[in-house]
Amino acid sequence: MAAMTTLTFDSLNPATGQVVGSHPQQSAEAVHEAVGRAEEAAAWWAGIGPAERRRRLLDYKAVITRDLRELARLVHEETGKPVGDATLEIVLAITHLDWAAKHAQKVLGRRRVATGMIGMNLSATLEYLPLGVVGVIGPWNYPVFTPMGSIAYALAAGNAVVFKPSELTPGVGVRLAELFAESVPEQPVFQTVTGLGETGAFLAKDPRVKKIAFTGSTATAKRVMAACAENLTPIVAECGGKDAFIVDSDADLPAAAEACLWGAMSNAGQTCVGVERVYVVDAVYEPFMRELTERVARVKAGEHYGPITMPGQLDIIRRHIDDATKTGKIVTGGPESVRAPYVDPVVVEDVPEDSPAVREETFGPTITVRRTRDAQEALNLANASAYGLAGTIFSRNARRAMELARAMRTGMTAINSVISFAGVPALPFGGVGDSGFGRIHGADGLREFARPKAVSRQRFALPGMNLTSFSRGQEELDRLIRLVTFLHGRRKR
Repeated sequence: MAAMTTLTFDSLNPATGQVVGSHPQQSAEAVHEAVGRAEEAAAWWAGIGPAERRRRLLDYKAVITRDLRELARLVHEETGKPVGDATLEIVLAITHLDWAAKHAQKVLGRRRVATGMIGMNLSATLEYLPLGVVGVIGPWNYPVFTPMGSIAYALAAGNAVVFKPSELTPGVGVRLAELFAESVPEQPVFQTVTGLGETGAFLAKDPRVKKIAFTGSTATAKRVMAACAENLTPIVAECGGKDAFIVDSDADLPAAAEACLWGAMSNAGQTCVGVERVYVVDAVYEPFMRELTERVARVKAGEHYGPITMPGQLDIIRRHIDDATKTGKIVTGGPESVRAPYVDPVVVEDVPEDSPAVREETFGPTITVRRTRDAQEALNLANASAYGLAGTIFSRNARRAMELARAMRTGMTAINSVISFAGVPALPFGGVGDSGFGRIHGADGLREFARPKAVSRQRFALPGMNLTSFSRGQEELDRLIRLVTFLHGRRKR
């Protein structure tokens, strides 16, 4: 009988079209076997305890650091982004891995909790236990930093991980698992499966997977959720964004323009928390636009940022640019800025708020800029979006900036900086609305991949208060009512 052939697919350098690597399109059977191996590995990984997991994860961190340049080169080849940008995202991933390894026991370990007067005869503990197997479905735009925000925290929480990277960056995903095996050679605690969309669906539908961590578009998240629903598998979904950047009347304008430009154009705008909408208070609109226009003229596609990694995204970017330039005023760029696989910077003023360029995620090096009466109007416009991932406030007034940041309908907001929250491992990362739900990073990210376990123990019986018994009498209920009235009744003034 002839041997069965395995279908493969190529990952391409989007800037050159050259083949970077060839990888198997792993079948339902292959994914099933990987999850089976992960089940066994999960039991072993949970059993070695938090101290051993910490030691091995810190060693994994050191292995990634050792191979940082090689891994950055691979990210560059599969995404097209500059090596410097690839290096930055790997460094951020390393810091998160370090934080997760060092804080998992403190966040998740067993601790005593107060029982209150009613439970004075009890002791109570709370801890967070591993789920088992966690499936991670990762994106292509930040193929190390973003999935490692789930992988590192899931591993630190005591789970095994099966990772399905984007079909555009499979080599990076394979390499991350290979490097982990150097630190943990005993069991396949972290495996990578490669393939197209159906491979991710196989992973999401496996009933032995106890949670899925997904990063990608809102539309794809809905399909993944439907697959997870078959087994009531919970999911943490980090989806797209249409992030707003507010410039208040007292902002440091050169700093705001610099941050706005980098937040919008870095990684060719292919950043879920990148700047896409800019709202500038009228009093500083003209000087801000001069600062921004001067800087954007020096930014070049192919030099300061790479190509559009996913070819299909070019159609969306082109449609948004066409619509914005027909209804708004061009500051720089235009329809001719799209020269596949690159897109030159595009800045357009006065685009109507109902335009697709303002309402839909563009995921390209484009921004719309609008003049507002004041910061409150800017905030109202920023919040008038189905998305709610992140945003930015620039203001010298610390109190007002904080008020605006807290009122911004997002999971994260940066003040006088851009995307800075992503570099703080203790801060949770995630959004609201069409930007998804659940959190990675920080203590919330560790708990996302664990299940709370509550235990209460009776230390002694309360005399005359055996309330959970069929022998309970009216006298005991009267005592209970008197106690509750004393503790919780209304006091005379």
